[in-house]
Amino acid sequence: MNLYVGITDPDWFRFLRGRHADEMNFWRPRNTNEFGAIDRGELFLFKSRYPENRIVGGAFLLRHTTMRLEMAWDFFGEANGVESLDAFRKKISSIRRDQERNPEIGCTLLTQPFYLTEEDYFRGPSDWAKNIVVGKRYDARVGEGARMYEQAKMAMAGKLLPEDSHARLAAETTPRFGAEMTILPRLGQGGFRVEVMESYGRRCAISGERTLPVLEAAHIRPYSDDGPHLISNGLYLRSDLHTLFDRHYLTVTKDLRVEVSPRIRQEFSNGKDYYALHGQELKAVPKAAENRPAPEFLEWHNNLFLGE
Repeated sequence: MNLYVGITDPDWFRFLRGRHADEMNFWRPRNTNEFGAIDRGELFLFKSRYPENRIVGGAFLLRHTTMRLEMAWDFFGEANGVESLDAFRKKISSIRRDQERNPEIGCTLLTQPFYLTEEDYFRGPSDWAKNIVVGKRYDARVGEGARMYEQAKMAMAGKLLPEDSHARLAAETTPRFGAEMTILPRLGQGGFRVEVMESYGRRCAISGERTLPVLEAAHIRPYSDDGPHLISNGLYLRSDLHTLFDRHYLTVTKDLRVEVSPRIRQEFSNGKDYYALHGQELKAVPKAAENRPAPEFLEWHNNLFLGE
């Protein structure tokens, strides 16, 4: 079991803490390489820069991906750590030192964060070389990794260890306070959209369209109607198909075939292109069986379908 300590922009962290964000995009303006330091559900700690070198909070890894800046704003909004798209663009541009308006950026998506106040920050890694400018992975079972792991667990539980316990914890070789802190990440709205997008291979489930600005993650059973943020409650759809799906002029059966309502023709005297989709199998589905549209959500939607 590992954890990761990432150098954290103080403005980014304080902005998110002030809004009690429940998910966040720990973005990288140039680095679009895969982030493989820790696994999904493992702990990501936020560290202030030297000379302070304090752990200020943490969260759990959902996934790493890349996307254009404007899409990252559409997906996460203020969970990018800024108040507006213009501010986000200026922040990225100042670091990249270019004027590209919509660059591709690396996005490390984190969920279920905990935020410490200044008086509760605890000591960061003591073995950190000064040439480390991004972050570092630690084994959470030994040494500095174990010490930070246990300190983070106690911080999340609302308890803080005294400073004189740090050396003892670093010397221990096994976690001391309960179960290992690896979780099944809980999806927020932004995380749901990213997970559905990636699970469908960035293709519309019905049309196969790949132009990302016109594709959207749809809930089968809406979140506002007790539909969960689960990949199995999602479809990745072209925006017009998403609208028809949400208004029940279009549905997907439990055998993953498209049905198009005759009401489109009756009410709008049109729909030729949509009727061509009637009866076809989905063109894109998640590879993992557990992420494919769940029968119970499809049945819920089928019952509201505007049939004959």
